Amino acid sequence: MVHRPLPSSRLRTDERGVTALEFALVSPVLLMMLMFLFDTGYYLYAKAILAGEVNAAGRASTLETATDELRDTLDAQVSTAVERLVPNGHMEFQRMAYKSYGRAQAKAEDFVDANNNGVCDNGESFDDANRNGTRDLDSGVSGGGGAKDVTVYTATLRYDRLFPLNGFLGVGREVTMSSSTLLRNQPFDKQAEPLIGTCP
Repeated sequence: MVHRPLPSSRLRTDERGVTALEFALVSPVLLMMLMFLFDTGYYLYAKAILAGEVNAAGRASTLETATDELRDTLDAQVSTAVERLVPNGHMEFQRMAYKSYGRAQAKAEDFVDANNNGVCDNGESFDDANRNGTRDLDSGVSGGGGAKDVTVYTATLRYDRLFPLNGFLGVGREVTMSSSTLLRNQPFDKQAEPLIGTCP
C-alpha cells in the first residue's frame, strides 16, 4: 500500500501523536517534581527521627547514673535508630558542658574590660568557667559534665541524597542535618565553682 502525503489542510488538523509529544515535554518536569517531593519528605522524616532520638538520649545522659560508657551506648542507640531509615548515613556526636544555661547561650568567658578596648589584656581578670587557665570564646568542656552542669548534646547526620537532584537543581549531593538538646544534669553533687583568671 502506498502512503500519499497528506494535504496541508489535513496536516493542520491531524492530532495523531500529540499525546506522546505532550508526555515527552511534561514528563521530565513531572519526574523532577516527584524526586524533589520524595527527597524532601525523606529529609523531614529523617530529621524528625533524629530529633526524637536525640531528645530521649539527652534526657537519659543527664541522670546521676550516667557514665561515659552509658553515653556511648546511648549514642549507639541513636545511630541504630537513624540507620534503620538512613542505612548509608554517617553519625557524629558531641557533648559540651557549661556551668549554666546563660553560659551555654553566650559561650564566651566574661572578663573585666578595665580599659574599654574590648580585649582581655593588661592583667584584666576573667571568669575561668572551664578552669583551664585561659580565657576562651567557648567556656564549655567536652563531655557530659558534672553535677548541675548544662549539657548541649548534638548529633549530626550526613548522607547522600536518594536522587541526583544536584545535577538538576544545583543542590549538594550530601545532606547534613543536626539536632541538639540542652539539659541540666541532676544535682547529685556540688557544682565546681569557676576560677578567676588573669589575661596576659
